[in-house]
Amino acid sequence: MDDREFAAEADRTLQRLQDAVERALDAADPEIELRGGILTIELADGGQFVVNKHAPTRQIWVSSPVSGAAHYAWDEAAGRWRSTRGPDLLEAKLAADLAQATGLPVAIG
Repeated sequence: MDDREFAAEADRTLQRLQDAVERALDAADPEIELRGGILTIELADGGQFVVNKHAPTRQIWVSSPVSGAAHYAWDEAAGRWRSTRGPDLLEAKLAADLAQATGLPVAIG
């Protein structure tokens, strides 16, 4: 994946995450903003998730008040973002952390 392909895939992923989180957490009324490659999700209780593309490493980085920081690299064979530290997939881990933080069912995928 070259820089152009990374930017396009990361942008598509961030937009898809924003759309899914807005639908899933509508009842929780979070503040959700996607700007400049950074998706910020602020929960009513003050918890904040930050998901951003990191061009130098061609990764998506996540900061979660539930599980801390994680980095995801594109898995070409699977066509998904996979954790650089284990088997977690970006969408599944973010959904699980958001569900734990809000008590609402969250599906991203």
